[in-house]
Amino acid sequence: MNLTLLLSFAGLCLLLAITPGPDSFLVLRYSIGGVRPGIAAAIGSSVGGLVWAVVVAAGLAALLEQSASAYRTIKLIGGVYLLYLGVRALLAHRKKAKESAPVVPVAASIRSAALAGMLSTMFNPKVGLFYLAVVPQFLTEVTFGSTMTLGAIECVVAGAFLIVLAFAASRAVEILRRPKVTQRLDRISAGVLAALGIGTVASAV
Repeated sequence: MNLTLLLSFAGLCLLLAITPGPDSFLVLRYSIGGVRPGIAAAIGSSVGGLVWAVVVAAGLAALLEQSASAYRTIKLIGGVYLLYLGVRALLAHRKKAKESAPVVPVAASIRSAALAGMLSTMFNPKVGLFYLAVVPQFLTEVTFGSTMTLGAIECVVAGAFLIVLAFAASRAVEILRRPKVTQRLDRISAGVLAALGIGTVASAV
């Protein structure tokens, strides 16, 4: 692999990273409670992508392409998990709305945010299929090392973008620290996660 090829792949990864998806909305969701949970979710998502890189590099992702039932199973698990996160967030929002105290975003733990980001990406088979369909186009020689090199580039690019997104989102919440604004951000991000989960489950059934 030459430098031009690597830069081209990094550019493609950046274009894909800025496209809104479950990972972006998950980072936004956790960033409402503070920049650290948002960054943790971003790093967790990157780790999940790296897991897929290992899987694809080992050739196991071919099973997902050849087995429709395996693909649907993983997709269904991922959709249910996203739906769980969205519903849990919506219930927490309703509970806070009923309280008389001012609405303040509740910061999630670093560990739970990172785990949510990692599991969300790990149970997204589209990530694996991206590696399976796109990565080979940038490989001059298909080896475990070269595949992992591109996987590492994708994870770094996506993780860097998501970390910037976490900083921007948490900063925006600090600037617009009005109860109505935080309520809407909380409700919208939770609703989007739930909608993504429902859509993923529906498409897998």
